[in-house]
Amino acid sequence: MTPEVKLLVYFVVSAAVSLCAAPFAVRLLKRLRAGQTVLGYVTQHEHKTGTPTMGGVIFLLPLVVVCAAEHTAFAVVGLAVTLGFAALGFLDDFIKIRFHRNLGLKPYQKIVGQLGISGIAAYFCFAFPETGSALFLPFGGGEADLGGGIIPFVILVYVATVNSVNLTDGLDGLAATSSAGYFLTFALLTFMLFSDAVAAGEGERAEELFSLSAFSVALLGGLLGYLVFNSNPAVVMMGDTGSLGLGAAVATVAVFSRTELLLPVAGIMFVWSSISVIVQVLSFKCTGRRVFLMAPFHHHLEMKGFSEPRICALYLVLTLAAGALTLIFARIV
Repeated sequence: MTPEVKLLVYFVVSAAVSLCAAPFAVRLLKRLRAGQTVLGYVTQHEHKTGTPTMGGVIFLLPLVVVCAAEHTAFAVVGLAVTLGFAALGFLDDFIKIRFHRNLGLKPYQKIVGQLGISGIAAYFCFAFPETGSALFLPFGGGEADLGGGIIPFVILVYVATVNSVNLTDGLDGLAATSSAGYFLTFALLTFMLFSDAVAAGEGERAEELFSLSAFSVALLGGLLGYLVFNSNPAVVMMGDTGSLGLGAAVATVAVFSRTELLLPVAGIMFVWSSISVIVQVLSFKCTGRRVFLMAPFHHHLEMKGFSEPRICALYLVLTLAAGALTLIFARIV
């Protein structure tokens, strides 16, 4: 089976697993009364209170299946890191459900957990020869060796990315559609890098890079299947179980392929969610005025009269356009 056909098989299997698992997951979550508690100030979403949450398991399950089939170091460690963040999100969701409130883990508890898991991933990158301390520089810049500095750098990438994806998870289907576009880009990018490694005779690195393509394809298929149930009006939400796990996966494919500098381009809408919040907070603290009607930016668009499907479509189009730029930047010599 050629690599291309293998990836197509992984995509079909992932989408099928997600579609088949979703109805069972929704029924189970309803039976467990795992309902979402909406933030009090987001009044336009009050009707969503009680919608089953923790639905991230729907698109994480296909990832487990594909990584089990690949079982390379990248696949196994990437899956472990993703599930580690998902477990942290699960604790947050569980506390919210158990005590019927929107506040789960305290901020310091979240950051300690995130730093701990990110630190493990960062040390793996530093110690494993197929990642090491090198950083890919776009525009034909070659590579830069950060030495031991790669560890704090990778930790920063993980924590920033996970929280940015978490902020983007504010509308039905928004984080899922944006992430699907992102993983499509990285499925293509890592396959390009895999092809380069094969041509250069780097067998071990080629095998690891192919598993990152499979990793990306698994999430792409899983997210598309999940969107059948998460599109507006959603019958299930991913919760922090899904958003933290998804954020870790977003960071993983960039970090393990040494393309962290391309992540802000491919994941432009995640970055913009964080920037909009930072700008809003700084502006209010410094001037007493708000730049946006509500932050993150997708809520500003909502307040402007944009429907949730329209916002999701906008974010997807911008993500795909940014993805095309990412592939161009990676290929400029």
